[in-house]
Amino acid sequence: MECVKLTQYSHGAGCGCKIAPKVLKDILDQVPTSHIDPKLLVGNGTLDDAAVYEIDDENVIISTTDFFMPIVDDPEDFGAIASVNAISDIYAMGGKPLMALAILCWPTKQLDTDVAAKVMNGARKACKEAGIAIAGGHSIDGPEPIFGLAVTGIAKKSMIKKNSSAEEGCNLYLSKPLGVGILSTAQKKGLLEEADRLKARNSMVTLNKIGQQLGELPGITAMTDVTGFGLLGHLRELCEGSDMSAEIYSSKVPLIDGLQKYVDLKTFPGGTQRNFDSYGEKISPLTEQQRCILCDPQTSGGLLVAVRPDSEEAFFKLARANGWEPVCFGRTIPKSEYVVNVLD
Repeated sequence: MECVKLTQYSHGAGCGCKIAPKVLKDILDQVPTSHIDPKLLVGNGTLDDAAVYEIDDENVIISTTDFFMPIVDDPEDFGAIASVNAISDIYAMGGKPLMALAILCWPTKQLDTDVAAKVMNGARKACKEAGIAIAGGHSIDGPEPIFGLAVTGIAKKSMIKKNSSAEEGCNLYLSKPLGVGILSTAQKKGLLEEADRLKARNSMVTLNKIGQQLGELPGITAMTDVTGFGLLGHLRELCEGSDMSAEIYSSKVPLIDGLQKYVDLKTFPGGTQRNFDSYGEKISPLTEQQRCILCDPQTSGGLLVAVRPDSEEAFFKLARANGWEPVCFGRTIPKSEYVVNVLD
């Protein structure tokens, strides 16, 4: 079968396909909640990563869905990345994934169905690594390739981590480096070196499994994953949901090694500007480089974690046991003029 490049069949890429935060808010503001269920502990009121439903006094069900157009050309990698990205929402809530349902849109007249099978196989491998099965799903014939999962998870109610429960004075950490959107755009333009392509790919197929363990630490006051809205967008949601602000040091934010060369080439995805246009007025003044990195749409990004200082010893022990050397890049502060203050 002739090698195909999936990215040429889609107008967007990965989580960069997401509707801009401001546009999404405009849509949701026009849809009133028709039914308030007291057992729905987390809905869309705080723009959290997944819905949480109480099934008894101790246990909850976590439910999420995520899908997008190809961010890479290799079909198995696309299936794996889309799956890891969807499963991450369960981990971001401190939960354990149980099963998944596949969501597939395929342009059958333009792309061979054998390619779709490879996408599904990549998804199957990723789900196997997460310890879950693809139990079914739904498919349609459409103009662009789209793939994702609806994922169900479980957790103890006491272990749920929301993006709206941060406390003042918590230190901020990010479990994966930024830069996936910039590198993916460089790939579409034919400028990405193979070694850097692998860095991006390996980051995106890495499960955020540590989230389930972080759910057991009471000193983790808030958690979310960083995806299409960029670091500043998801940090803004965390701060506004928690009624506070944050200050960060851009020089301490983890970045993919070698990212600077592509920043210099200005291989920025369109989603970066859409992100900034949606929430830029809530961020302190930025340099062009800060804006292009901190608003960069991430696909299958890392966990953004708020940690109380008195719990950092346990947090560091757990992180290091999972191969992560955390670097603090900021902290939560009382509500100020800007939701996020970028200090350097």
